[in-house]
Amino acid sequence: MPDPNSDRSSRIDTPPHQGDSPERIIRVSTLARVEGEGALTIRLCNDRVEEVQLRIFEAPRYFEAFLRGRHMQEVPDLTARICGICPVAYQMSSCHALEQLAGIEVSGPLRELRRLLYCGEWIESHTLHIYLLHAPDFLGYESALAMAQDRPEYAALVRNGLQLKKAGNAIISLLGGRAIHPINVRVGGFYHVPSKKELKQLGEELKGAHDLARQTVRWAASLDFPAFEHDYEFVALRHQAEYPMNEGRLVSSRGLNIAMGEFPKHFEEYQVPYSNAYQCRRKNGGAYYVGPLARWNLNFDRVPASIRQVADETGITWPCRNPYVSIIARSLEVLYAVEEAIRIITTYEMPDSPAMPYQPCAGQGAWITEAPRGILYHGYETDASGIIRQASIIPPTSQNQLQMEGDLLRIAPQLVNLSEQEAALRAEKVIRNYDPCISCATHFLKLRVERR
Repeated sequence: MPDPNSDRSSRIDTPPHQGDSPERIIRVSTLARVEGEGALTIRLCNDRVEEVQLRIFEAPRYFEAFLRGRHMQEVPDLTARICGICPVAYQMSSCHALEQLAGIEVSGPLRELRRLLYCGEWIESHTLHIYLLHAPDFLGYESALAMAQDRPEYAALVRNGLQLKKAGNAIISLLGGRAIHPINVRVGGFYHVPSKKELKQLGEELKGAHDLARQTVRWAASLDFPAFEHDYEFVALRHQAEYPMNEGRLVSSRGLNIAMGEFPKHFEEYQVPYSNAYQCRRKNGGAYYVGPLARWNLNFDRVPASIRQVADETGITWPCRNPYVSIIARSLEVLYAVEEAIRIITTYEMPDSPAMPYQPCAGQGAWITEAPRGILYHGYETDASGIIRQASIIPPTSQNQLQMEGDLLRIAPQLVNLSEQEAALRAEKVIRNYDPCISCATHFLKLRVERR
């Protein structure tokens, strides 16, 4: 089978060998891009880690600048283009921020439909990562295709993943108008809402997905997880009554409990010289962890008893501080999203109008929703005509970057005496635990270990 790392967009630069120097470098200069472009350098000297750099060098796309001068009504369609895998998250964060600015609160059936739409995104995004990107790392294969071709039971796993992803896409297609970059979302609600009959048909499709989701949790729990616990600061939304998607306060495992709009007071973006992407940290300088493992650790008491029972059956003690176990947290969120989608569909009543009216106005608004990969912050300032004057968007991958570098720092000494291929797999798995956008490539990293 051809080497998937031989993609012409991937390139390794090999530094010249310099005698018996004690320095050792693990380096990749370019990796194949699907959801981003990045590189990694781990520099060791005398078996001691001197430097870890996770470099994201995809050309800046300037979405915040593109939004300036646009009417607030245009924002959901523009922000949906930021990501092809989690466009709903960008739409929801932008809509809520602008609705807060305009002084309206979407409630009732429209609120439920938004939650249903988010369920679809969690299902399709999580299952893509679990089965097609992360499973090969645990099972020792170069790709999901190689895994499926090798053993019938692994081919069945891949089919399960594709079937579950199809269910998530069906939800997004119905509510969003299409599965990728949905076009039916607007400030105040939707342009069109489904009928009860349309949702009932969707509910029938989800019945099979429920069984597959339960199987996914059991399969994920059967994997072997390296011992890699750390005292992370987990950060996520927490709602007073439900598992968080669109609403709640921002909390952490170290006592943070703030309103969403206070995010800039406690967190800061900053530029590092080796990456085009901003990183984000606590204002005390600390790294923090967002995403499914953080959400589950902080909110597992918000899911129905039936799902808590499935979580107990995994044998994992929650909260868990091992990032490799994030694959189980993702699978539990898939199961929750399927059950929540079925609940919403079963109780659905059509709203009187597809959207709430609002008046453009001058003001500021900020909101956070839970994208599949973690909290997604949007902040906007408008003039009296509703024209965007300032925009701030902080995605989950930016927020996890510093924490990912910390994990690479901790694992680096284990890579010293490994072969090039083994070192690559170890580093890949560390990064894939976070499901960053740049991990959408079949192989996140192609590494070369150079000993000097």
